[in-house]
Amino acid sequence: MALTMEHDMTDKEQYKVHKEPYYQPQGNEVALYEAAYRNRLPVMVKGPTGCGKSRFVEYMAWKLGKPLITVACNEDMTASDLVGRYLLEANGTRWLDGPLTTAARIGAICYLDEIVEARQDTTVVIHPLTDHRRSLPLDKKGEVVAAHPDFQLVISYNPGYQSLMKDLKQSTKQRFTAFDFDYPEAALEAGIVATEAGIELTLAAQLAKVAQAGRNLKGHGLDEGISTRLVVYAANLVRQGV
Repeated sequence: MALTMEHDMTDKEQYKVHKEPYYQPQGNEVALYEAAYRNRLPVMVKGPTGCGKSRFVEYMAWKLGKPLITVACNEDMTASDLVGRYLLEANGTRWLDGPLTTAARIGAICYLDEIVEARQDTTVVIHPLTDHRRSLPLDKKGEVVAAHPDFQLVISYNPGYQSLMKDLKQSTKQRFTAFDFDYPEAALEAGIVATEAGIELTLAAQLAKVAQAGRNLKGHGLDEGISTRLVVYAANLVRQGV
């Protein structure tokens, strides 16, 4: 038992966010997330690319002092990539937990980034963790992992990807508390860019104004608006003399 506890603490420290990430709240999302975490509700963070969803989740993991395991979802990801698989070794086989299983065991926040990119037959494995069962069946291993009391599941979702091929099942969506994110208003975005890139607020405001104008062209020649992330990248280049 002592060895198990020691291993558990080591894993938790490995995934802790030790330095405060910079995050500028846009409303009461921090308080709302804290309420959701107190009840261990699954959370869906909705919003366009580059608006701060991942940074928000990282910030909340730091603020709550909880380990964070992030998975970048893609169309080639299988259920085994999430839950684990047997590995063939010289002396036989060894089971290796996937990131979702690891998070459930140690009580981490498991963040599935851009979950809409994953295949629908892969995302259904999260369902037992998002209701009263709070468990994860490992069919290949013949084990059911009961989620640690601190475990929480968070997914990010870009509604702009909605289509017949790129959308979540309603049975998946309805299991989550949804947080709606968008690009910040101009003055707030200028402050974020100035802080992130280390440039003058006046210049940051000019770049933010360009971004705001570009977003008005979404659907009129642009598939997606200019993200806050891209504005920060541009500001970094300007600071370097570009």
